Amino acid sequence: RWVLGLQCKGSRNFMSALRRAVEVDFKDKDKHKSQGLYLLTTGIPDQETHTIGAYVAEVCRGFDLQLHVCLFSVMEDVDSNGIVPARYANPTETAIAFKEIVQAANGRFHWFGEAGIFESDDIAIIVSEMEKANNYSQKCAFLVESLKQRS
Repeated sequence: RWVLGLQCKGSRNFMSALRRAVEVDFKDKDKHKSQGLYLLTTGIPDQETHTIGAYVAEVCRGFDLQLHVCLFSVMEDVDSNGIVPARYANPTETAIAFKEIVQAANGRFHWFGEAGIFESDDIAIIVSEMEKANNYSQKCAFLVESLKQRS
C-alpha cells in the first residue's frame, strides 16, 4: 500500500517529511499488515545523520515499519532549480550516511546513478544466495565423485 509521496520543496528536510508520514499517515497502522517507507532521494538530508538515525530507530520500533532508501547519484552539485542544499556531501559520504540511517530503521539501501547500480542490499542478498547454491553444488559434486571412486 502506497501511503504518500512527500517532496521537500527546495530542501532535504528529511525529519519534517518523516514526521509527517509517521504522525499523519500511520496513525491507522493497526489496519495494515505491513508498512514501510521508501525514500527516493538525490542527496544527503539537511539534518545530521546521527540525529536522523536515532529518530528513525525509535519511530520504526514504535510503528513496526522499515525505512528503505533509494539514492540516485547525480553529477551536479545544485538541483534543477539552482538551489544549493543546506548540507552538502559527496556521493560516497551521502551513501555512507544513508546506510547508517537504513541500518537504524532495519531497512534496505539501494544506490544507483546514470552509470548503473553502485550498491543494492537486495542484489547483495541474491548474489549471496547464488554463491551459497554454487558452494553446495560443488560440495555435492565432490561427494558424488568420491562415492564413485569408492565403488
